[in-house]
Amino acid sequence: MTDKYRPADPMSELISDDYRMLQVISRFGLTFGFGDASIETVCRECGVDIPTFLAVVNFIGGRKNVKVSELVEDVDIRALMEYLKRSHSYFIDFRLPTIKRKLLEAMSVSSNQIAVLILKFYDEYTAEMARHMDYENTHVHPYVEQLLAGRLPDSEHGFHILSHRHQDNHSSIEKSVSELKNIIIKYYPTRSNAQLLNEVLMDIYMMEEDMLSHCNLEDQLFAECVHRLEDEVRLRGPQNTTEDNSDTSQRTDGDDGLSEREKEVIKEVVKGLSNKEIAENMFISVNTVMTHRRNISKKLNIHSPAGLTIYAIVNGLVKLDEIDV
Repeated sequence: MTDKYRPADPMSELISDDYRMLQVISRFGLTFGFGDASIETVCRECGVDIPTFLAVVNFIGGRKNVKVSELVEDVDIRALMEYLKRSHSYFIDFRLPTIKRKLLEAMSVSSNQIAVLILKFYDEYTAEMARHMDYENTHVHPYVEQLLAGRLPDSEHGFHILSHRHQDNHSSIEKSVSELKNIIIKYYPTRSNAQLLNEVLMDIYMMEEDMLSHCNLEDQLFAECVHRLEDEVRLRGPQNTTEDNSDTSQRTDGDDGLSEREKEVIKEVVKGLSNKEIAENMFISVNTVMTHRRNISKKLNIHSPAGLTIYAIVNGLVKLDEIDV
């Protein structure tokens, strides 16, 4: 077993190694039926950012000798935020309501005061989860969007402060679900539906494991990506980079409003290079490459390397014999 998953590894190997990858695949919008295709092939066909996908599976998979600082190099923060938002939706819209229905079925609520109190506790836990995830969606992610736009808000609203609140909320959520399990195990007298209640407890344990993994991903991988972006914005100054300004002066008529710099990025992308490799070839930062790619996607409404390849060939940016098809 290698230290981490790589683009050429079969996608099916992820699930064989760790069943938790089922949730990761789902939250990236991937579906089954990929046969023996590689991670790179499946992600490209589904328009999923490959470095971001690999960063998540390698972080959650817990491969030895894999450092967070190594995983974040080519991560697309927007793709990672989309993954986190889908995770939030899974917990709030599916996982928690499903467990609630099973609890109602397993416990005699109408005749057992303890069952009523357990359900009340569960509802409070659900509300706590919803508040935390809503906070991330309405405060943390918009803050990151401002960074991506080159704006650094006041330090008192910075992610360094938000990350402390993240960790406090995560700690509270972890304590609540642990308390919920203990209450059911220690104090609910099982007279009927014992097997169903055991199944509910298994669901809660699995949800706890999933939630812990999600929280760690936010506290470490996502936080590291945002901290790096903050440093990038501070270094170049808000809305003031030579690279971005040069793009404005190099814009040409036609070509869907692409700058010369953006055309260069497209040429590198269709060659199959990573964001890091493109940055090295063009002597710019990885975050600047990511900014160019977002601008290209917005202007052309093309979001996959395959689509960009077709665009580049049709518009004469590359020749067919220059790319690997």
